[in-house]
Amino acid sequence: MLQSSDRVAVLLHDGIQGTQGKTGLTFTRYRSESVVAIIDQQTAGQSFSALTSISCEAPIVSSMHDALSYQPTVLLIGIAPSGGILPEAWLGEIEQAIESGMSIVNGLHTALSPRFKDQLKPEQWIWDIRQEPPGLKVGSGAARSLSNLRILTVGTDMSIGKMSTSLELDRAAQKRGIRSKFLGTGQAGMMISGDGIPLDAIRVDFAAGAVEQLVMRYGDFDLLHVEGQGSIFNPASTATLPLLRGSQPTHLILVHRAGQLQIRTFPHVSIPPLKTVVQVYETLAAAGGSFTPCKVAAIALNTAHLDQDAAWRAIALIQEETNLPCTDPVRFGADILLDAILNCEPAR
Repeated sequence: MLQSSDRVAVLLHDGIQGTQGKTGLTFTRYRSESVVAIIDQQTAGQSFSALTSISCEAPIVSSMHDALSYQPTVLLIGIAPSGGILPEAWLGEIEQAIESGMSIVNGLHTALSPRFKDQLKPEQWIWDIRQEPPGLKVGSGAARSLSNLRILTVGTDMSIGKMSTSLELDRAAQKRGIRSKFLGTGQAGMMISGDGIPLDAIRVDFAAGAVEQLVMRYGDFDLLHVEGQGSIFNPASTATLPLLRGSQPTHLILVHRAGQLQIRTFPHVSIPPLKTVVQVYETLAAAGGSFTPCKVAAIALNTAHLDQDAAWRAIALIQEETNLPCTDPVRFGADILLDAILNCEPAR
């Protein structure tokens, strides 16, 4: 629903320097050309690029009222408060946006359409992203019939950069003139791409089928970059297996945070050595030959917490440990990963 011509104000109260702004920060990184204002009362007046290292020159303002002078057409909720419920004070920002004729992009679990639908004018809309799509079926393995390359990002943990890796791969492929498509499977990915499925809002019985329908819908692209979710090693995650079964990937990219040895929210759960992680994912993908065999073509290493010299050392260590190509695609670009995919011999 979000068009390239839309002028977006991103609601990011306490999300630039806090922990709740991942969605909005990711949108500003990959759709910066659409952002005309960022709303954050905590950092109003400061430089967004200086605070975040994200190349976006939109001003930070303290309220929706201040953002209106930049003539936004859409308010995008870029924060995820605890429980997925916005404080009443911030709901006032949404009411003001609607009164001003703006549409709303909402990635919260709580739908806003029931509350505000009667206030919308004919040209306005509310996109409640985390709603299960209609007409879902169970998975059937149909994606294995496609002749294209389907690249799924998988991780050693949750929230380590799978979406960013897929987006960077898509960007690198399109720069080479390859018919490439990023498929969003979470709220931020869907906001950026304008389409996709909210995997965490889909009943588990239909999760693989929902992924399959999405992949089949874009099966005429040469490369499909399927946004990964969760991790098979995180005890709270249920998303990885439906993605593997629904997309029937031809290639996997393993995403890992440099130096991380345990699951972040469950420190009693250790992450196996990366060579073992590679074997686990390749075995799961093929399921003993029942499904499309695929290889981990390369490793995307998240080095955001390291300085540049330390990042290069960490990349070199991972390459030596796994004998696989490795880079930080956000920091250094994804061409090494893309070359590994295009040059990887098919798994047998």
